[in-house]
Amino acid sequence: MKFFGAAGAVALLLFNTARASILSPRNHDAYDYFAVHLDSSVSPRQVAQMLGARHEGQIGELADHHTFSMPKALGVDLGQTLDDLKLRRRRKRDLSTAGTPVVTDALDGVLWSQKLTLRAPMAKRAPPPLQAFPVEPRRKKKQGQQVGYNATERLIEIASELEIEDPIFHDQWHLFNTAEPGHDLNVTGLWLEGITGKGAISAIVDDGLDMYSNDLKDNYFADGSYDYNDKVDEPRPKAYDDKHGTRCAGEVAAVRNNVCGVGVAYDSKVAGIRILSKPVSDEDEAASINYGYQDNQIYSCSWGPVDDGTTMDAPGILIRKAIVNGVQKGRGGKGSVYVFAAGNGAIHEDNCNFDGYTNSIYSVTVGAIDRDDNHPYYSEWCSAQLVTTYSSGGAGAIQTTDVGLDACSTRHGGTSAAGPLVVGVLALALSVRPELTWRDVQYILMETAIPVHEDESDWQETAIGKKFSHEFGYGKVDAYAVVHAAKNWDLVKPQAWFHSPWLQVHHDIPQGDKGLASTFEITKKMKKKSNLGRLEHVTVTMNVNHTRRGDLSVELRSPSGVVSHLSTTRKNDKLSAGYVDWTFMSVAHWGESGIGEWTVIVKDTKVNSFNGTFIDWQLNLWGEAIDGSIQKLHPLPDEHDHDHDTAVAPVTTTPITASNGANPTATAAPTDHIDRPVNSKPTDSSSDNNDPSKPTDGDTDNPSPSTSDTFLPSFFPTFGVSKRTQVWIYGSLALILIFCSALGIYFLVQRRKRIRNNPRDDYEFEMIEDSEVAHAPVMGVGGRKQRRRGGELYDAFAGESDEELLSGDEEGGRGLSEDDDDDGAEPYRDEEGNDGREKT
Repeated sequence: MKFFGAAGAVALLLFNTARASILSPRNHDAYDYFAVHLDSSVSPRQVAQMLGARHEGQIGELADHHTFSMPKALGVDLGQTLDDLKLRRRRKRDLSTAGTPVVTDALDGVLWSQKLTLRAPMAKRAPPPLQAFPVEPRRKKKQGQQVGYNATERLIEIASELEIEDPIFHDQWHLFNTAEPGHDLNVTGLWLEGITGKGAISAIVDDGLDMYSNDLKDNYFADGSYDYNDKVDEPRPKAYDDKHGTRCAGEVAAVRNNVCGVGVAYDSKVAGIRILSKPVSDEDEAASINYGYQDNQIYSCSWGPVDDGTTMDAPGILIRKAIVNGVQKGRGGKGSVYVFAAGNGAIHEDNCNFDGYTNSIYSVTVGAIDRDDNHPYYSEWCSAQLVTTYSSGGAGAIQTTDVGLDACSTRHGGTSAAGPLVVGVLALALSVRPELTWRDVQYILMETAIPVHEDESDWQETAIGKKFSHEFGYGKVDAYAVVHAAKNWDLVKPQAWFHSPWLQVHHDIPQGDKGLASTFEITKKMKKKSNLGRLEHVTVTMNVNHTRRGDLSVELRSPSGVVSHLSTTRKNDKLSAGYVDWTFMSVAHWGESGIGEWTVIVKDTKVNSFNGTFIDWQLNLWGEAIDGSIQKLHPLPDEHDHDHDTAVAPVTTTPITASNGANPTATAAPTDHIDRPVNSKPTDSSSDNNDPSKPTDGDTDNPSPSTSDTFLPSFFPTFGVSKRTQVWIYGSLALILIFCSALGIYFLVQRRKRIRNNPRDDYEFEMIEDSEVAHAPVMGVGGRKQRRRGGELYDAFAGESDEELLSGDEEGGRGLSEDDDDDGAEPYRDEEGNDGREKT
């Protein structure tokens, strides 16, 4: 045993103590647990002392996020205390001129809190029983495919050259398909080049991993493994159905020996993180997907919300923070790679955009094809699906390792099996190019994917000449192409983004073949200010009220004409919740410039008694920075991410038909009072300093028309709206001025008539001398004293914006500006001493 010395022993003791505290078992029957985000200047021990709680430790790898506990027997409502602190902080923020309250004591440092409760674990994505559902018709094979003994002989030669003696290797058609040559991962050529995954480490986040299996033990990575269900180091399968994770691990890294078969990267290491066997909390899940994230490179996640065609679920804020933390800090800043199975709910009309894990921009979302390159009955269609690869179907399943010393499985399948195959391919890529970032990996998969059945699916050509299908993503994964592309890949620059302001629609959705279109224009200036170059992911966060959610569908159309089906109808989804701050994602617009009009089309597809309203939406563009040297990391998610700005940009909404016929346009005006879904969050301002919708150095750069978007001379304000709205505004002002002028002329004529008819009228209206006006107080609204200037006319609308015209003073009066008070008198003040100017 090595001697560490006193300092080393102390450090090791502190490390083990902290680890024991962080990973200690939780007793939710006797204690209440809370996740708390603290200001970095605040000591968690001091907060625990002031709250009368116990500090349990930091949550995984999330800096400044801690767990606190309180015995239930004490009867103290710690949750209410934390809620009161949250309200207190919000009030301080509202009163603070800088927008951020000053930390004056430890409790002011409580930035966010959440009670931790146990919930059912995520569902494993094994396919539903085949016999319960109709089998899709097999697509025809292309002519000229070679079949027969030549392929079989070639496989025998490969096994001999690589000394593969595993008994089921010849049945692992996903690695080398002898019956349908070319319908496989195309990986054996890499093995023959000596690329077998050495140095790469993948973590299987699942229901455990049998590290004592003879097919896995030599490649097991203990330091990256942990059991979050039982809070022990070894994630051994214990329940009768804890087989899923071991099978997935075998697909990635089954050892080349004489037990079962081989993994795609059979010389790589594999860790196990057990989390799917018992109820867990958000704390467990957040810690699990960051566990060992400096060593574990890829996280294989073949699970998610249940695929029943009715569920719409997303990870909690703590888990979302951990995922972003992983891509920003994992692997020394290159980012953890998260691979998620797309889902098995196609037979229920489910869509992976209703799953907050698979529609995340940080996930490589993988769908399935069978051994004939056909789309299996279970794999979901989705605009967030990046690629597809092989799994079970009408013609066979995946053969891999199983739980037991020498056990093998011949029935592994579903998108659960497709995801780990991509994990294995990425392990090969990282073994030859470990410096690839999490976004480089997505680029390479997209660039090298091979479209299948191009004349039979919904393929459309993207702006960069690639083909995309909601059924197959960009196509099937080719391992050989991926790895060789990785060798010479130019690393992308850091991630940049653009978040539009919230766009109000508030319009009833027509039923049947009609839809409601809402358009927002991105200008070159907006992108430049955001330092955003070519696009990668596009997300749309939206609110739609509806009394039957399954009737809805949503499309996104880019300036280049590429269409993403963000949401599709679901026959079993009868929930009356609509979409509440839900974020949809698409990878179909990869490589576009993004400049021009983006259109969201919401449809209520069924003519029935159920109806809905499109409330609002926000467009988010994610991509590569123009100047990587100045780009900062995106802030971690927080509870205010979906709070709506008080200044809501106007947006054009147009009812359309299936043929996209143009109907009369309705224009939404800015408002400070947005009708929101019943269960929405209260409005609060965002803290995102890179949001172009907010003023920066005096330049609001709110979405506004370019020079070509206005018919007015340059000195006329455009109000940041379209030509149509400008016509409406200036036309309305012109009509008001004409009316006022006509009214003035009318009264002037009538006055002169009265003067001619009645000489006494000469004495009814005496002009007050300027000297008298200068010293005479005039009573204003509410009896307050105001100063007036006589003998002058002023334009009541001069210098006011469209928002000022539409809102007005709460008290019904118009306060004077400093320019109004040009006679040297004090500015107007109300009875409380305020000067009438709004604080910002």
